[in-house]
Amino acid sequence: MRITRSRDFDAVYRRGDSAGGRQLVVHAFRRDEAGDDAARLGLSVSRKVGDAVERNRVKRVLREQFAARAGTWPAGIDFVVVARPGCAEYLERRGAEALGERLGELAQRLVDGPLAA
Repeated sequence: MRITRSRDFDAVYRRGDSAGGRQLVVHAFRRDEAGDDAARLGLSVSRKVGDAVERNRVKRVLREQFAARAGTWPAGIDFVVVARPGCAEYLERRGAEALGERLGELAQRLVDGPLAA
């Protein structure tokens, strides 16, 4: 499940909480009308991250790693991941699994903390 509409991104940014690291910032928001919907992912990867090839690789890896960990988070949460400059270099140096671990750590910090209620 993906977040594609601007109003959904805005809701996550305005009403959600965030956790950040050097490579990624993860914003999360619990949807009101969630029901049994799975967690959704939105990505923001600016040109500061790299050229089109690097940005697309970062997005692909983040989607794959999110999907691999999606069962660990409760239903009805929207995540927006913002890739910071240097994310593509981190991915090149450390690999997809390391980037996925960072994503998982930041998302879990939000799920266990502000969204636990």
